[in-house]
Amino acid sequence: MRLATSALRLRLALRSLNPVTIAALLLALAGLLALAWVLPAREALEAERLRARRAAALPPPVASVTPVVVESGASENLAVFRAALGRQRDVEPALKTLFGIAAKSGLVLRQGEYKRGVDRNAKLHTYQINLPVKGSYAQVWQFALQALRALPYASLDDVSFKRDNIAETGLEARLRLTLYLSDAPGAPR
Repeated sequence: MRLATSALRLRLALRSLNPVTIAALLLALAGLLALAWVLPAREALEAERLRARRAAALPPPVASVTPVVVESGASENLAVFRAALGRQRDVEPALKTLFGIAAKSGLVLRQGEYKRGVDRNAKLHTYQINLPVKGSYAQVWQFALQALRALPYASLDDVSFKRDNIAETGLEARLRLTLYLSDAPGAPR
């Protein structure tokens, strides 16, 4: 008897409601069910995109130069330092390497400025390179990190960024690298 009474009360309550109200309640219920189904899938998709962005931002692992630890005298430390320097005859291949890395990074590399120098106190040659590039922020940093890995005798001395308009996706950057070079174990000429 209680079941019949409850069913009758439900039927009377439904008849007293406006059909528009019933339709609105059904639409709200359908919307809640759709959200319950879509939100977990969207969160999983966003997590996957974030993992992909992080993986793309990190440069691929490259065989690096193994650091040599010398625990004896200063002359041996100096020999290790000199062995890590690049050679003057390798400047042109180093520039080709930089331009190749820029192309792989998707950067537009305009003509650079180059300046040779000699540090008589350190008894080494320097080759300073100013490179204006155009691309995204991630591309510029990817290029810089890969260049330092490919040329372990280089240093990144300065990076500056410029964007003319906030709506632009690309930017202009200027990188200043220095190659530290030696011709031979002796003093530079």
